[in-house]
Amino acid sequence: MLSITPFLWFDTDLAEPIEFYTSIFPDAASPEVRRAAGEAPIFTATIELCGQPLILMNGGPVHAGFTEAISLFVSVETQEAIDELWERLTVNGGEPGRCGWLKDRYGLSWQIVPTVLGTLLGSPDRTRAQQAIEAMMQMDRLDIAQLQAAYDR
Repeated sequence: MLSITPFLWFDTDLAEPIEFYTSIFPDAASPEVRRAAGEAPIFTATIELCGQPLILMNGGPVHAGFTEAISLFVSVETQEAIDELWERLTVNGGEPGRCGWLKDRYGLSWQIVPTVLGTLLGSPDRTRAQQAIEAMMQMDRLDIAQLQAAYDR
């Protein structure tokens, strides 16, 4: 059986990214990370976020650095979930982006998107869908109530 797993290249010891990502998502799984002072940095690890495995590698600066060309898409049901993930992923150096996108402190791009957005934007009523698109284009963090209000105008 084939599988596809994102492979993320960092230029840092992986202990902190592992702790950061697994502290944000419920039911995250990771290797136990306990290191004595002076112990070698973690070179590679596999973590699981919301059932999706991610391979992390401390590969040094040669190919380090993420771009928006690749992002991790997180589908959520509620505004509370959007707000919580947004706050936790942008803390300590993360940056908000447009239309539900953000970068975390490591420069990795995320899309935090309510499930209802697909329904609104995919509506057969193209006028209403366009109204929702126009509202979304004005937002950084997506706001479900504002998207729905724009759709319902």
